[in-house]
Amino acid sequence: MAGVVLAAGIGAATSLIGGFIGGRKAKKAARQAAQERDRINGAIRAFEQNRQAVINPYSDVKSLAGLATDLSGEMSNPYADLGVATSAAEIKMEQTDLALAATLDNLQATGASAGGATALANAAAKSKKDVAADIEKQEAQNEKLAAQGEADLQAKQMAEKARIQGIQISEGGRAQMAQAQGEAFKFQAQEGRDQAKLDRLAAGLTQQNANIANANAAQAANTAAMIGGVGDIAGAVIGAGGFSGKSNDNIDTKTVKTN
Repeated sequence: MAGVVLAAGIGAATSLIGGFIGGRKAKKAARQAAQERDRINGAIRAFEQNRQAVINPYSDVKSLAGLATDLSGEMSNPYADLGVATSAAEIKMEQTDLALAATLDNLQATGASAGGATALANAAAKSKKDVAADIEKQEAQNEKLAAQGEADLQAKQMAEKARIQGIQISEGGRAQMAQAQGEAFKFQAQEGRDQAKLDRLAAGLTQQNANIANANAAQAANTAAMIGGVGDIAGAVIGAGGFSGKSNDNIDTKTVKTN
C-alpha cells in the first residue's frame, strides 16, 4: 500500500514540477509574443505616419484657353480698296485731243472741208475710245483678280493659323492628361505596395495575438496541472496518514483482545 502512495506522490510531484516549468515557458512565450505585438503595432503606426500623402494628379492641369487667340483682327477685305481705272480715261482724252489737233493741222494744210475734218476726228476719237476702254477693262480685271488672290491667301493663312492653334491646344491637353495619368499610376502603384506591407504587418499582429492567447491558455493549463499536482500530493499524504491510523487501531484492538 505504501508503494501505491509513493507512486501517487511521485506522479503528483511530476505534475507539479511539469506544470511549474510549463507555466514559466508559457509565461515567457506570452511575454515575447506581447513584445512582438507591441513592436508590430509601433511599426504600423510609424508606417502610417510616413505613408505617402493622397494627391490630386490633376492639380497641375492648366487651362489652355490662352493658346486660342482671336484671329479676326488679321482679316481684311481685299476688295475694299478697289480703285477706279482713271488712267485709261486720261489716256483716252489726251489721245483724242492729239488726234483732233493733228486732224485740224492736216485739214489746214490740205484745205479740206470742215465736214471731212469732223468725220476724221470722229473716227480717231472712236478708235482711241475703244483702246482706252479695253485698257480700263484690263485694269479693272487685274485689280479684281489681285483682290481675289489676296482673299484666297488670307483665307489659307487664317486656316493654317487655326490649324496650328488646334494642334497646340490638342497636344497641350494631351500632354497634361498624360502627366496626370502618370501621377495617378505612380500613386496607385505605391499605394498597392503600401497596402501589401500593411496587410503583412496586420497578419503578423494577428499571429502574435493568437500566440499570446495560446500562451495564456497553456499557462492556465499548467497552473491547473500544478494545482492538480498539489491536490494529488495532499491526497497521497492524507491517504498515507489514514492508512497508518487504521493499522494502529487494528494493532491496538488485537493487543487488547490478546490481553
